[in-house]
Amino acid sequence: MGREISHVMGHLGAAWLERPTREREERTDRLLKNLPLAPDSVVADIGAGTGYFTFPMAKQVPEGRVLAVDIQQEMLNIISARMASEGVSNIQPVLGSERDPGLEPSSVDLILLVDAYHEFAWPREMGIAMARSLKPGGRLVLIEYRAEDPSVPIKRLHKMSVKQALREMEAVGLKLERNGKFLPQQHFMVFRRALP
Repeated sequence: MGREISHVMGHLGAAWLERPTREREERTDRLLKNLPLAPDSVVADIGAGTGYFTFPMAKQVPEGRVLAVDIQQEMLNIISARMASEGVSNIQPVLGSERDPGLEPSSVDLILLVDAYHEFAWPREMGIAMARSLKPGGRLVLIEYRAEDPSVPIKRLHKMSVKQALREMEAVGLKLERNGKFLPQQHFMVFRRALP
């Protein structure tokens, strides 16, 4: 659909996801604050990695659950170990594949994708599967580094423009609801599945 696919960040890069400067650089506090969550939401953190966003979201949905989806068992092992050490029970690790996140149809209120979508080897297939997993009216929040901004210090391959995101999300039936401009380097695009 008009772009080159990036390689998946391997589990050996897990420390970069947990770097001490991340909250300041990316304002992850703002990202979490702006997620449209209810206490009983079912959330899928696709490309969950080490669970950097999974664990804070689990606190935001105390009556719901967070599905931590990754294609690397090693990342899910990190999440499972942390769940055990912190006594967290509303997170469910899910081993997905390159073409399917492994989510039930119409089961999820919100999907969060943080700097992961550009790595999908099969974006259309994943997009269809993600859209299918959303409940009617469910939302997909796409966080990607801004391709339109040359000052963002990330390789072009790891960025995405609004135009490209719209093209790919609309192709699987998701409509842009909001494009938040409050993160220093990334887009905060909220897409919605149509109501029946």
